[in-house]
Amino acid sequence: MQTTIRFAKYHALGNAYIVIEPAEIGAELSADSIRRICDPHYGLGADGILLGPARTAEGQWTLRIFNPDGSEAEKSGNGLRIFARYLWDCGQAGTEPFAIHTAGGEVVARVHAGGQAVTVEMGRVSFDSARIPVAGPRREVVDETLLIEGQTLRYCAATLGNPHAIILLDEVSPALARRLGPKIEVEPRFPNRTNVQFLQVLDRANLRIEIWERGAGYTLASGSSSCAAAAAAYRLGLCDARLAVHMPGGVIHIEIGTDWSVKMSGEVEYIGAGQVVLQSPAWKTSK
Repeated sequence: MQTTIRFAKYHALGNAYIVIEPAEIGAELSADSIRRICDPHYGLGADGILLGPARTAEGQWTLRIFNPDGSEAEKSGNGLRIFARYLWDCGQAGTEPFAIHTAGGEVVARVHAGGQAVTVEMGRVSFDSARIPVAGPRREVVDETLLIEGQTLRYCAATLGNPHAIILLDEVSPALARRLGPKIEVEPRFPNRTNVQFLQVLDRANLRIEIWERGAGYTLASGSSSCAAAAAAYRLGLCDARLAVHMPGGVIHIEIGTDWSVKMSGEVEYIGAGQVVLQSPAWKTSK
């Protein structure tokens, strides 16, 4: 038995997502199918799948976001920028702001003229341990410590609808993120696991981060990670409210409001489209 699914592929600063419309699958997309599609060797290769567009009863755009391990994510900044660009490419959105509903809350997106850049109002960041969540008494998780591999690390935890642990360091590197990220992701104080950002403050207008993404692993760029890291640095008084976050994949520009709302702007590029043919046990792609 085989199923043919049409797809489009985009990347936002090297963070690649596959867009699949719900009508293409006609049923729930299984975790095994998600893992197969995202596999870089046997599939299309992606950091996740965006299942949309669909609409609520009120006519609002809705989006479901899946990690390459088959788990469902509450929110993804890069995924939302890609989804907004996809709607623009399909003629279903223009350059006026529009709302998108996710499991992590509602956001407002705007595609800029030409489609190369997208701004997303990601909602309000919170450091509340009950909302993130982080184990222990209810508190703002700001400038705490955790012990990993015998090393004491300073961190903040935050949520924009999905959980983040921001590790403050003098220097960061891909090797460090790959080594410590998987351990911090599943640290018992984070009952739902967590995305991890390794943060280096360059100056008051520039940050550098390396990212270990929950359910995806080491990642070249992440929109929600950029927002969380910027908010943590701002909360600690280490940066200004308007700043740039530098990642291996490129730069995202962040604005933090007085109410802790966070706005993110960055590039999106279309890669291509085609069909993926899921078969059991073998499967292939066609374009």
